[in-house]
Amino acid sequence: MEGKIFNFLERYADFDFRIDYDDWTITFNKGEENNHIKVSRGEENIFIWCIFLAIAELAIDDDGNGPYNWVKYIYIDDPISSLDDNNAIGVASDLAKLLKKGKDKVKVVISSHHSLFYNVMYNELKKIQRKSHFLHKNGTDGYVLRATDETPFFHHVALLTELKKVSESGRVNTYHFNMLRGVLEKTSTFFGYDDFSSCINGVEDEMLFSRALNLLSHGKYSIYQPVEMNEDNKELFNRILTAFLGKYEFQLPVIFA
Repeated sequence: MEGKIFNFLERYADFDFRIDYDDWTITFNKGEENNHIKVSRGEENIFIWCIFLAIAELAIDDDGNGPYNWVKYIYIDDPISSLDDNNAIGVASDLAKLLKKGKDKVKVVISSHHSLFYNVMYNELKKIQRKSHFLHKNGTDGYVLRATDETPFFHHVALLTELKKVSESGRVNTYHFNMLRGVLEKTSTFFGYDDFSSCINGVEDEMLFSRALNLLSHGKYSIYQPVEMNEDNKELFNRILTAFLGKYEFQLPVIFA
């Protein structure tokens, strides 16, 4: 088992480990002289991930006579917590290889909030999957499966889709300002800006828009207790969204169809 774990671990980290089966403890080391070293939270998580990969590999390779022949389903929740982007890509790639090898053996469900991890998994698996869908919140009516149309799904695009629809319908709730601010935050991070308000620099009334987003985007506005905005704030919301979409050229006919 240690050999299988290390085969994965050496791809991500530069430390080794020893398992004491008498005390059921694990120690980490770097070379012969640096024993019992302290690993970081991220290194600890990658080590746990490697144990999981090793067990999953045993289950997938089981010919029906081994200890894991009972495994029919694998569920993975947020597998890349505390990992940097390089390891997130590596984890997604290794996991995808395992899933492709075991596609006829086990069924797998993976939940994650990490868009980079999702994107790598999507691109790795799209060759073996016939259809791709994502779970989309359909207003207040619940959730529906929607096709990706061969395009990887990004959370901020889904948010823009919903914000555009509520803007046109006039049903703007308090939490929609939170969502709009979230989109601007992601956009500012992508462009390397220090503040989300840089996304609307140069547009008319940019100072008003920035203050409004600061004042009206509070965590107390819950999606589960929606409160409809008054007409003045609805108009302000529409102006901010229109200014943002006017500055950044999203494929509106495709995304908002």
